[in-house]
Amino acid sequence: MDTVLRRAVFLDRDGVLNESIHVDGVPVPPRTINEFRLIDGVVDAVDRLRAAGFVLIVVTNQPDVARGRQTVAVIKAMHEKLRSEVAIDDIVTCFHDDVDACRCRKPQPGMLTDAIRRRGIDPSRSFMVGDRWRDVTAGRLAGCTTILVGPGWESPMPDSPDLRARNLREAAAMICQSQSHVRRTPGA
Repeated sequence: MDTVLRRAVFLDRDGVLNESIHVDGVPVPPRTINEFRLIDGVVDAVDRLRAAGFVLIVVTNQPDVARGRQTVAVIKAMHEKLRSEVAIDDIVTCFHDDVDACRCRKPQPGMLTDAIRRRGIDPSRSFMVGDRWRDVTAGRLAGCTTILVGPGWESPMPDSPDLRARNLREAAAMICQSQSHVRRTPGA
C-alpha cells in the first residue's frame, strides 16, 4: 500500500504571523495578549495556503519563558487567540533558551522533524517561512524549501534562504505558484 506524504508550510510566529514589538530597534515577541496583533494579510495568506492543500504548522521559539520574562500561560493565551483568528493545524513551541542545548529550539530542526514524522509530511515538498536565520537553518536541516520574510534581522546568515519575500502574503503567492508547476499527486 502506497502512502502519500502530505505537503506542509511551517510558519514562524513572531514577525511572520503576528507583529513583533520593537525595543531599542530590536524586534521582540509581544509581552501581553493585548500586544498580540496579526500582521495585515496573514489571514488571507493562510487561507490561500490551506486552499492549496498544505498542512499549516506554527513552529516558534519562546525563550522568554526560560529567561523568566514570560509565562507559559500568556504564551498559551496568545496561541488560543492565534487559533481563533487563523486556520492553522498545529502550534509547536520550544520554551528553552540556547544554554539548554535542546533539539527543538531553532536552528535545530526538532520541532519540524517531529511534526514531519507525526503528521506524515514530505519535507521535500514542504516549506519553512521565517524572519530569522534560525528559521532558515532549521528548515534547511529538516529538508524543506526555506523562505525568509521581511528584512532578516540578523546578518550575516549562516544559511541563505531559498527564497525571499516581503511578508507572508508574498511568500504564500510564491509557494502556490511553485506548486502550480508540480504534478499533483492524488490525495496530496
